[in-house]
Amino acid sequence: MKRRDFLQKTAAGCVVAIANPASALAIERREPGGSTAPPAFELDELTISDLQQALQSGKYSSRSLVEKYTDRINEIDKKGPALYSVIELNPDAEKIATELDRERKEKGPRTPLHGIPIFIKDNIDTQDRMMTTAGSLALVGAKPPQDAFVARKLREAGAVILGKTNLSEWANFRSTKSSSGWSARGGQTRNPYVLERNPCGSSSGSGVAVAANLCAAAIGTETDGSIVCPSSANSLVGIKPTLGVIDGAGIIPIAHSQDTAGPMARTVADAAILLACVAGPKNGPDQAMISNFTKALDKNGLKGMRLGVARKHFGFNEHVDKLMNDLLAEMKRLGAVLVDPSDIPTSGKFDESEFEVLLYEFKADLNAYLARLGPQAPVRSLKDVIEFNEKNRDREMPYFGQDIMIKAQEKGPLTSKAYIQALRKNHLLTRKQGIDFIMQKNRLDAMVAPTGGPAWPTDWINGDHFTGGYSSASAVAGYPHITVPAGYVFGLPVGISFFGRANSELKLVKMAYAFEQATKARRSPQFLSSVRFT
Repeated sequence: MKRRDFLQKTAAGCVVAIANPASALAIERREPGGSTAPPAFELDELTISDLQQALQSGKYSSRSLVEKYTDRINEIDKKGPALYSVIELNPDAEKIATELDRERKEKGPRTPLHGIPIFIKDNIDTQDRMMTTAGSLALVGAKPPQDAFVARKLREAGAVILGKTNLSEWANFRSTKSSSGWSARGGQTRNPYVLERNPCGSSSGSGVAVAANLCAAAIGTETDGSIVCPSSANSLVGIKPTLGVIDGAGIIPIAHSQDTAGPMARTVADAAILLACVAGPKNGPDQAMISNFTKALDKNGLKGMRLGVARKHFGFNEHVDKLMNDLLAEMKRLGAVLVDPSDIPTSGKFDESEFEVLLYEFKADLNAYLARLGPQAPVRSLKDVIEFNEKNRDREMPYFGQDIMIKAQEKGPLTSKAYIQALRKNHLLTRKQGIDFIMQKNRLDAMVAPTGGPAWPTDWINGDHFTGGYSSASAVAGYPHITVPAGYVFGLPVGISFFGRANSELKLVKMAYAFEQATKARRSPQFLSSVRFT
């Protein structure tokens, strides 16, 4: 099985969801293509810059933004279109916003995120009145000992953590037959463009909440595809940064050699601001980094750039191919030099070794994470989680099982020869003999490929139907990857990927911004019940 295929097949009213998780799955009967769009929302498509200007002018306060977003969540996330993107709201959000409003008046804003409501994924620890569960009932009631690094950085930047988003349970590392966006605690997240279609995983709730304008921006996490795929499927900008740019402490893990948090936003500028505020030093915002990312927002950023076209990741959908080829021609018009094809020579050769590494690291990393929760935690090991799922099969496994968890539990320690060899193989094939090789050979500034195809219909019987796209080489190498809205196929969003060598985020942001400004592809969701084929 190809690694990307595997990842996508594996890859708020919590009380209601726990009592009846299937309640989130009901889709009302409507005429094909019928819209369930709610009334217009005054904050629709407003950028972080727009919101900051409104806060500075006094048009809004941070507290009023929290109230407006909360009202909108209550209107369309659990009712109306019923997106089920939000797993839990922060009960202290209004209080935090009020304090930030007071601070703004007394001292001015800390960063561009000051007073801005941001969602984070429900696998990111917060030491507050919210839970951190990875969507699993096994962790309901668990209390992390401290904020995750990324949550602390958001607070230091002055952002308001509005709540936590639903996700593919255990970040889509439980079953090869999973439905992306489903968790026992949160139910099934639905794509706001076409409700019967899948939002892609595992940062599905973050993607849908941002796309549907339930927050200014959000943080997702990725092991392989879990930021870029839901961003592509929901017409968003998603950035998977170089491994280590954002400290991963306090995030419920899959694998330390690939896991990273990253921003998901409606514009490149918003994603860049969010990345700049959560990366960098361990204490306080890095104003120089924020300034550098702001300077990278250059409309002429593609001029003179050499882009390699990863043709091996085309060909899975003729409509996507047509769209991508048109966009490549547009990039040439903007001054980019295309080297076509520029395929990664090792593509497909590290799929099995990647899965092997993830199984080993998942067991070791999850056991270490759960042990840090202390004796009050409902589960203390992967073995406990597997047993909990079996005992609560009717609520935890009504649609798919836990074959991946069982395989991971069978693995030995990280000193095992098989693990060490697989990890070494991964890095060799994706770095030295992969991305680094082709970029050096063709003197490339970045590479491009389709991120993914149109979203598939959500299917609880057979699981996900991912058709194609790009993420794995960058994910396994730990290299940066940005996806940007590229257009639509029958009304379903499609993203285009810019990726490159380690620590090339600024260059990628520059190119992505120039592409975005030239194409202006993003459109707000229509909340259709099914695809319109006219």
